[in-house]
Amino acid sequence: MADPCIDVATFENLRTMMGADYIGELIDAYFEEAPQLIGQIEQSLASGNAEVFRRAAHSLKSSSASFGALQFSARAKELEMIGKEGNLDGTFEKVANLKEDYNAVHAALEALRDGD
Repeated sequence: MADPCIDVATFENLRTMMGADYIGELIDAYFEEAPQLIGQIEQSLASGNAEVFRRAAHSLKSSSASFGALQFSARAKELEMIGKEGNLDGTFEKVANLKEDYNAVHAALEALRDGD
């Protein structure tokens, strides 16, 4: 059963384009990259560096969308826009929610990969 946090059509399109054998490697790379980007978002929030915050959120948005994590990608886009505005005040809760949402995305992608 598919998790609603992943758009299965988008995921299946990626699997078809990249090949079923390669999708596991892509997911592994995402599992390495996404927590690092979330860490950069947290660190840049703590230091008040809006540009690093924006860039990390942008990268997370793009890679997440390619896997079909569309709601998660939209949250990252919201953070990207906040970073672009340059005012990080009041974003702690949004970043905390993003971290929480990543756990669901991770579990859903793991299930899709294991469904091969």
